[in-house]
Amino acid sequence: MLRQPPQHTALHLSARAQALQPSLTLAIAAKAKALKADGQDICSLSAGEPDFDTPAFIRQAAAAALEAGHTRYGPAAGEPALREAIAAKLGRENGVATTADQVLVTNGGKQALYNLFQVLLGPGDELLLPSPYWLSYPEIAQLAGASVRLIPSTAAEGFRLDPQRLEAAITPASKLLVLNSPSNPTGMVSSRAELEAIAAVLRRHPQLAVVCDDIYEFLLAPGHQHHSLAALAPDLADRVFSVNGFAKGWAMTGWRIGWLAGNSTVVKAAIALQSQSTSNVCSFAQFGALAAINGPRDCVHAMAEQFNRRRSLLSDGLRAIPGLTLLPPEGAFYAFPDISSTGLDSMTICNRLLEEQGLAVVPGVAFGDDGCIRLSCAASEATLEDGLARLERFIRGL
Repeated sequence: MLRQPPQHTALHLSARAQALQPSLTLAIAAKAKALKADGQDICSLSAGEPDFDTPAFIRQAAAAALEAGHTRYGPAAGEPALREAIAAKLGRENGVATTADQVLVTNGGKQALYNLFQVLLGPGDELLLPSPYWLSYPEIAQLAGASVRLIPSTAAEGFRLDPQRLEAAITPASKLLVLNSPSNPTGMVSSRAELEAIAAVLRRHPQLAVVCDDIYEFLLAPGHQHHSLAALAPDLADRVFSVNGFAKGWAMTGWRIGWLAGNSTVVKAAIALQSQSTSNVCSFAQFGALAAINGPRDCVHAMAEQFNRRRSLLSDGLRAIPGLTLLPPEGAFYAFPDISSTGLDSMTICNRLLEEQGLAVVPGVAFGDDGCIRLSCAASEATLEDGLARLERFIRGL
């Protein structure tokens, strides 16, 4: 019996899939791990992931919930007790009066952003994005069918959003503005005065909503403070959305628990979207998050102090390398030095650093600035010193 040749179906990816760029930070971190697993001498300062274990009381709460049988489907919007606790935290710590029906528990902060962009943005709409920016913002906006209008800033300007430049960028299509403070990748922290100036612009453009990505809220250099826009401008609270989560402050990256909070009508639409996509976040993991948000902040502050020491070590080391310039970061756990004096673009620098020095860092082009590279201080002091030595050898070798 003659075998029929296999039939090749002409499958074509959708336009949105073809346009989508995978996360470069995750790709570089994965490549560094693979090279290290192959026995190569690799120092990675690429990933934005705390190297601390999740605090024991959080792990124990999740384990207890697992043993208690919290293993079934839960509400798509999240466990009611966790939504209540998040709302209470926003009121108590951030000065933003919030009710549980204004909160959606999501699979990490990234899903909170994805859900919000999907329900607020569509074809013909425009996302206003200060640059440099976290690399997923434009991709998530484009998946919603929206276009992205960048509002550039430079190190000489402190990587800050200029209110006049913001106002000049606003068009009738502008629907949503992203504010990320402390910032990934620059480490910039928005001051109270800066946020008040931005609020003054927003009052003149009532069609424009704002999403505040506060994921690095607890990671602040000495002398800096986190401010919530909705608390400073309560008249705008109905169009200000908060995205946050447990990954960075509580070292819970793998738990994938974040939240979206804001206007209840919009949050309700985001809940409906989540009910048709991922449904509820892992049930017993939410009880770990509940313990985290209701528990003492000692562990959060202790980790933040360690990041402060590491951030200073990284910043001082970078500024000591001839040819590099750095605006010292004010928060988060990144440094974003300018490498333009080398004459090389950021992708070339990063590829050569990995090949020639075994150092993994992230090219600034992924964040909208090809003249910089991003290094993470979410690593031990010994690893940071090793990485700085490798970077200095490379720069001097040029």
